[in-house]
Amino acid sequence: MLFGAPTINLNLISELERQTPNLIVWAVPAMILFTLIEIVFSYKDNKAYYEKQELTGSILVGIGNLLVSAALKVSLLLLVVWIYNQVPWRMHLNWWTFPLCYILYDLCSYWAHRISHEQRFWWATHVAHHSGEHYNLAVSFRLSWVQHLKIIFLMPVLLMGFHPIVFFVTNQIAVLFQFWVHTEYIRKLHPILEFILATPSNHRVHHGSQDCYIDKNYGATFIIWDRMFGTYEPEHIPVKYGLTTPIDNKWNPFFINFHEYKDIWKDVRQAKGFKQKWHYMFGSPTQIAQEKKQEL
Repeated sequence: MLFGAPTINLNLISELERQTPNLIVWAVPAMILFTLIEIVFSYKDNKAYYEKQELTGSILVGIGNLLVSAALKVSLLLLVVWIYNQVPWRMHLNWWTFPLCYILYDLCSYWAHRISHEQRFWWATHVAHHSGEHYNLAVSFRLSWVQHLKIIFLMPVLLMGFHPIVFFVTNQIAVLFQFWVHTEYIRKLHPILEFILATPSNHRVHHGSQDCYIDKNYGATFIIWDRMFGTYEPEHIPVKYGLTTPIDNKWNPFFINFHEYKDIWKDVRQAKGFKQKWHYMFGSPTQIAQEKKQEL
């Protein structure tokens, strides 16, 4: 049967944790190996794909993210299991529920990603990933230390009643998928793949700071969402990477993660009236950046 699974005893959460494969930790050695290979080839080919300070920043941000994720793992598992126990349509642990879970997860990820670009509060949880001015596999390590706040956007998936192990495996595979797309070495793939998937070409566009590329191609695994919701843009000119206002401190992981919060706090303090304060908190980061440039 699909539904009717029993509740999970929260006292047995450690057992469930052991049953959940830690795919990201297992994949770390392979990710490091492929990153080292790309570094070697980029220097051998005289390609400016890596810069020492940015690489240091990516590594330190990545290590910090692993530590934060490890510290929050049990708490997140408890939250997911508690929600699972509340819904009456709990699904059994079956492998064939994974594809549906993955598709719905990716749809929610699209909207979480899009909102993270369209509202400044959420942009602060994502800006670390876009702060690098070079595009390489190490950029995939630049995951914000506060990104777990965005689990709120995944609530529709949790409320569908998928088994917690299915949810966490989906989450890990979705994260791992995004590793290989952060490279200049893979150009355009077969047109069918480019139409359906968030390929390296499609994701390079997302990291572009040119006007034609800003706020485009949010899809994590499937680019089809961008085609459906009007945010798709093909790669047609060389991409200029990084933020529209580059950061100066390229290696400090704390600055990379939290500089936007500092700027938000400064803007909100100086703003006049509730409406302007709200604008600086939840307005479009792109619009706010343009307004500041016009003031200079």
